[in-house]
Amino acid sequence: MANLPPGSDGTHDRICPLCEACCGLKVQTEGGRVTAIRGADDDVFSKGYLCPKGVALKDLHEDPDRLRTPQIRRGAQWFEATWDEAFDEIERRLVPILQAHGRDALALSVGNPAAHKMGLLLYFARLARAAGTKNIFSASTLDQMPKQLSCGWMFGHWLSIPVPDIERSDFLLVIGANPMASNGSLWTVPDFRGKARALRERGGRLVVIDPRRTETAAVADAHHFIRPGSDVFLLAAMVHTLFDEGLVRLGRLSAHVAGLDAVREAVAPFAPEHVAARCAIAATAIRQLARELAATPRGCVYGRIGTCTQAYGTTCSWLVDVLSVLTGHLDEPGGAMFPKAAAFAANTLGPAGVGRGVATGRHASRVSGAPEVYGELPMTCLAEEIETPGPGQIRALITVAGNPVLSSPGGERLARALEGLDFMISLDIYRNETTRHAHVILPGLSALEDSHYDVPFPQFSYRNHARFSPAVLAPPAGQPPEWQNLLRLMAIVKGQGARADVQALDDALLADDLRRLAPERAEPMTQALAGRNGPERLLDLALRTGPYGDDFGRRPEGLTLEQVQAAPGGIDLGPLQPRIPEVLRTPSGRVELAPPALLADLPRAWAELEAPAAPLVVIGRRDVRSNNSWMHNLPLLAKGPFRGTALVHPDDAARLGLADGARARLAGAGGSVEVTVALSDTLMPGVLSLPHGWGHGLPGAQMALAAERPGANLNAVLDDSARDPLSGNAVLSGAAVTLAPLGTGLTG
Repeated sequence: MANLPPGSDGTHDRICPLCEACCGLKVQTEGGRVTAIRGADDDVFSKGYLCPKGVALKDLHEDPDRLRTPQIRRGAQWFEATWDEAFDEIERRLVPILQAHGRDALALSVGNPAAHKMGLLLYFARLARAAGTKNIFSASTLDQMPKQLSCGWMFGHWLSIPVPDIERSDFLLVIGANPMASNGSLWTVPDFRGKARALRERGGRLVVIDPRRTETAAVADAHHFIRPGSDVFLLAAMVHTLFDEGLVRLGRLSAHVAGLDAVREAVAPFAPEHVAARCAIAATAIRQLARELAATPRGCVYGRIGTCTQAYGTTCSWLVDVLSVLTGHLDEPGGAMFPKAAAFAANTLGPAGVGRGVATGRHASRVSGAPEVYGELPMTCLAEEIETPGPGQIRALITVAGNPVLSSPGGERLARALEGLDFMISLDIYRNETTRHAHVILPGLSALEDSHYDVPFPQFSYRNHARFSPAVLAPPAGQPPEWQNLLRLMAIVKGQGARADVQALDDALLADDLRRLAPERAEPMTQALAGRNGPERLLDLALRTGPYGDDFGRRPEGLTLEQVQAAPGGIDLGPLQPRIPEVLRTPSGRVELAPPALLADLPRAWAELEAPAAPLVVIGRRDVRSNNSWMHNLPLLAKGPFRGTALVHPDDAARLGLADGARARLAGAGGSVEVTVALSDTLMPGVLSLPHGWGHGLPGAQMALAAERPGANLNAVLDDSARDPLSGNAVLSGAAVTLAPLGTGLTG
């Protein structure tokens, strides 16, 4: 079936933009309204799978709290404005700040929903370059920067992240992840349940290591509880076992790996017998896990949020991939493999097998001295950079599709800091707990009113593919797409004014891109891209110059955007294939198994091995209906049992005098919140679980349904200065807390 024009009655194909699974949808419309949403059976990637979030796209589009016109705040009062009025206000207030205080007086912050909107993601990068500020922040330092950094050091690029080839694997070890609820994270894998079932039906095994018996653990062949924050000891002990028992088998990678002996020496102290007590996993079980991984012909290790959001996040992320290398499972079918994305993947461009690698610490945050990583500073440094006077103090802020007041530790402090800014702009569809502090809000289109291509997620997908979604509904008259709003902001920060010609700006940027890419062919390539603009033009360029592309006629059988558009269910590009050495972008052209900074971090862990365990620690929790905080404002996802409870083991509840459903005060280094207790033996004793993204109902926010059941903000009890020193990622898991019935003194 051909794609329908936006706004036409009928069935439209759509990629779901609400989580990393990126499932294909069929959206039924009539009279300009959505009447039904179901999974797309003909989608080459998701094959009909659908979770509740996809159906909630209708609620999101129709949400009365979703902003549809620009907003200007004067004092405590909000006023609707025209687009020109909003941009005139931005120019009037932002330009003098930059002129008086310099480029670093402006900060930019972007949230993860931007990854699901092609225009936002591609043009935010353009705005950041034009702004010329060192103060760039994103949600990456709240959940994934450790994995990006470790892979950057090992393989040469931030997004060269190997993922489980689950459809051919016989053994999958999952550590600190819950893909049954997430359908992958830095691993795009819709219908994980079905793929895990198929793994087991062909005789494979699924083993989960987690402080909670998660939804994934519940369907696994084995589950081991682990003390939060001790993953580094478990992983190092498994690597130790491989060396100690002669189980290392590099296989085909032998000629492509550097640093084997350095790793052997670094993990020598970490015998399972030395770390078992700290992990709360028996030494025999640790050794058996390593043996099983080594003995399985097609095995894989997958570690995610739990391994990243801790003090050793980068080192844990590294050790996960070290295990794959040492057991011969990296870059092999059924193991951990590198997807080959059709567009926008730097590890498919330029000379294959060698590159510049990655650099960090090119500058540091002004107050804490946290190093820049991937061009960003830690989100938990934003408040102090606003609060602290002196040269380089942040005085103006642009936020894009984010809510760090809820999603980052130190939210109350950040809220106070935001209120003290000279000027703040937010590109967002909601007035949420963060954007309520803005002076101007520029709302974006509904996801159904915008065309879409997943820019980052094919780089993490379980199978190679290319899919495109045209807009389902026609956008409101006069409302510009977000990429044009970002270009207007870019014009303002470059001194070209709020009324600059957006199309001329976009054409000039494309011309610069083509001159860098292929100066001798820039003119014919420009002509071939004529008729498109904005992100779709960039997408056509990326597809044509990508690994499957037509290279502007040099490979006539290759991909173009026109071809992808003509395939509503997408184009299947096949299973993952071995890519080493081609995928590598390290200066040596080899897998760097022993990055010096990671070797140096292991003694830090060893020094803390004997640290006494806190009586009670907190971890987060993922729910299939609650990926981001704004999802709590959608009726379909918000209905049913309240999901913001604090799960407590019955033994801990009895010790603390708490009953199921009781109200209690949870306190940590960052502050305290009131929670509703729910007893659950899915937790190991001494561990409490509170989900991320709650804490709604703050004054000035406009999310009525979420405010009815606000929940408690996990991040409010966490220390905003606690970070993985290598990546700057916030420590969100394993923090010591106290819990007590309301009205009593706090006890552990």
